[in-house]
Amino acid sequence: MDQICDDLAAEHATLDAMVADISEEQWAAQTPAEGWDVRDTIIHLVGADLAALQAVSDPEGFAATKEKMLSGRVPLEEAYGGPADDSGMATLTWWRESRSQMLDAFRQRGPKERIPWFGPDMSTLSFATARLMETWSHGMDVAETLGATVEPTDRLRHVCHIGVTTRGWSYINRGMEIPAGDVRVELTAPSGDTWTWGPDEAADVVRGDALDFCLLVTQRKPPSAVNLELVGDLAVDWAKHAQAFAGPATNTDESRA
Repeated sequence: MDQICDDLAAEHATLDAMVADISEEQWAAQTPAEGWDVRDTIIHLVGADLAALQAVSDPEGFAATKEKMLSGRVPLEEAYGGPADDSGMATLTWWRESRSQMLDAFRQRGPKERIPWFGPDMSTLSFATARLMETWSHGMDVAETLGATVEPTDRLRHVCHIGVTTRGWSYINRGMEIPAGDVRVELTAPSGDTWTWGPDEAADVVRGDALDFCLLVTQRKPPSAVNLELVGDLAVDWAKHAQAFAGPATNTDESRA
């Protein structure tokens, strides 16, 4: 838990550095996620971080809040309060406080304890990994908006892992049967290492750069825009449906959830 929390904190710091000194006009700049500006993006992360904090520390309270949100009675971003005012700095301060509280709660739980969420329940370890994945993916939106350069790091392994393990979820979330058969994943890490998942003998393979795989499974880019080799029908079909995050099923060419 300490390792994943340290990596999540580092991902927070990367995004924080992008927005710490921007103008109010930049906070209001539209991101590639339709209808969301930079401030909306950070507020969304705060809402999810506070929901995570409640899910870890008060599962019953989270269940009640979740029911209200899923019924449409209260949006995620309104379920847990708001910043002191509408300024970017107030939003940033709110995010810094919420993410610190969430990390403290994560560090107090065992890695295998089950935590409820909007999708399937997860272990605390997987839960923290999911928060890193979402922070990173929305960080890509903000970087694209602000023209910032984000050097990929081996923290992407966490995003890759959750992308691989949610292959079945990508189908279940669409009311589809999970295709029978294994897909091997072979990715080149930013450090140059090779990361692999799945049996060596699998006929279907996803092969390529770890960053491209992360952009695919978080639906930042569609299959046609990433440099991945897709071998076999199972690999091609997975790339069309890959969705590493909870929430309604979406298509890779339209979603930045």
